[in-house]
Amino acid sequence: MRTLSIDLGTRRVGLALSDEGGRFATPFDVLTVSAPEQARDLVLALVVREGVERLVVGVPLNMDDSIGPAARSTVAWARDLAARAGKPLVLVDERLSSFDAERQLIDRKRGGEKITRKGRKERLDALAAAGFLQAFLDGKLPALGL
Repeated sequence: MRTLSIDLGTRRVGLALSDEGGRFATPFDVLTVSAPEQARDLVLALVVREGVERLVVGVPLNMDDSIGPAARSTVAWARDLAARAGKPLVLVDERLSSFDAERQLIDRKRGGEKITRKGRKERLDALAAAGFLQAFLDGKLPALGL
């Protein structure tokens, strides 16, 4: 099942896609947007173009497991997107996904890869989306019951 994961931010939206078998997550793109509606429209076009069958959206829960304004906004956005796309939606906890992605980029830079500050910003959100998508596909990250 081809799955698209989304790390929704206020200015950047990280996207990752699974393979058709739903086993491997790959960073896909980072969209720079000025409004959530713009992100929604761009993602809807991507869903059609890439044959996406399921949406996984990371929810930024607070560290104490509470649901703050950012999480509520993300859930509402995700539900609207899924309804418009006609695709099943899975919400997952995306806490620390950006931290893990940052650590990956640091390790790659230490390994000799040339990564500029601009390049890091451009790839970080897609890497975060791929990280929580892979954890979900591997059964290590359960769906949230929101």
